[in-house]
Amino acid sequence: MLQIKRSKSEEGLIAACRKGDSKAQRDIYNKYSPAMFAVCGRYVIELQEAEDILICGFTKAFQKIDQFKGEGSFEGWVRRTIVNEALTYIRRNKSMYLEVEIDKAGREPDYQQLNNQLEVEDLQKMIDQLPTGYKTVFNLYAIEGFSHKEIAGKLGISENTSKSQLSRARVYLQKLLLELERCEMDNLMSNEW
Repeated sequence: MLQIKRSKSEEGLIAACRKGDSKAQRDIYNKYSPAMFAVCGRYVIELQEAEDILICGFTKAFQKIDQFKGEGSFEGWVRRTIVNEALTYIRRNKSMYLEVEIDKAGREPDYQQLNNQLEVEDLQKMIDQLPTGYKTVFNLYAIEGFSHKEIAGKLGISENTSKSQLSRARVYLQKLLLELERCEMDNLMSNEW
């Protein structure tokens, strides 16, 4: 069994949270909420929705803190709770499987042409443009590292649907990259004249 060394202060905070200590809960929230808010933002775009997911996720984490057995990192355990809350929110409030027609990308984007590197913020903006179902599967697979089987179980879909949603997300992102490349080329051409 893998045991991760935690600082005495984190162990103390977890123990205090198990006893319902609101100051310890506030300290845990303050420590992890910035990173967990970023996780929420990958699943929903609206600030208010992300905040709702964050608060509900932390509330569930504190209610179920006895389920944390000390195996793995506490932050990872909180993250899984937040991701599960985001998925629950999406299932309840979003039309996850709304499919949009995507034109086939005619060619692969020239990634070198895009100033050699996309900024993280630019990539996140592109991911945010994905339809909810595509974005959810893309985040779970490419960012959270879940397998298609795990995604299928979490979302109540088939593995093939998960694979299809990921494939469509990739095509959609390629299309956005091609549009960005075209804009970059247009800007270069107009600056040369």
